[in-house]
Amino acid sequence: MFPFFFDWTMVLLLPAMALAFWAQIKVKSTYHRYSEIQSRSRMTGQQAARRILDANGLGDVRVEAVAGALTDHYDPRTKVVALSEPVYGSNSLAALAVAAHETGHAVQHQTGYPALALRARLVPVAALGSNLAIPLFLIGLMIPSISWMMDLGILFFSAAVVFHLVTLPVEFDASARAIRVLANGYLAEDEVKGAKKVLSAAAWTYIAAASVALLQLVRLLLIRQSRD
Repeated sequence: MFPFFFDWTMVLLLPAMALAFWAQIKVKSTYHRYSEIQSRSRMTGQQAARRILDANGLGDVRVEAVAGALTDHYDPRTKVVALSEPVYGSNSLAALAVAAHETGHAVQHQTGYPALALRARLVPVAALGSNLAIPLFLIGLMIPSISWMMDLGILFFSAAVVFHLVTLPVEFDASARAIRVLANGYLAEDEVKGAKKVLSAAAWTYIAAASVALLQLVRLLLIRQSRD
């Protein structure tokens, strides 16, 4: 296992890992900055989400609070926009940006946005791939007689990479929808700029995750090739 983790191909991951580290710092610092600036409307994240959903004919989609920070998400199976507690009851620019982004996913679901539908179908495959890919690859790496398991591991990991790549347009589109909505009666022009910065910072975390996954796949392929 030692050569797998520390051979020269590890260098390939360093730029993506640095990007991921920077993205985490950026999203947390940007979110913290704009979570301390109240919107002039004094509308909370929950109120904004409910208003946006109703305006799009999504009265059947619930808005619920969930524990934790930056745990916000939309669940298409239960039709729930789940907002973290700091977002749900806050009237900050950050809260409205996040709430509008998550309702953007609900609107995507309603309109049949292709990338969202594809991502939903990939979830179980990507989850399975993430759990099995590396163990299978390592088994094939350590036992030459069953080296075909390395190929199976790569196949599983490829599914996880596809999931990360499909996630990018889904998240970018949800953010674009959020900014358009917020600029239409929710936030003043100067406040929209703050919301854009929050969502832009969040976008970098998805870009970093996709970069790490893609370069890890390249690394697996190079290791596999070296065994031929």
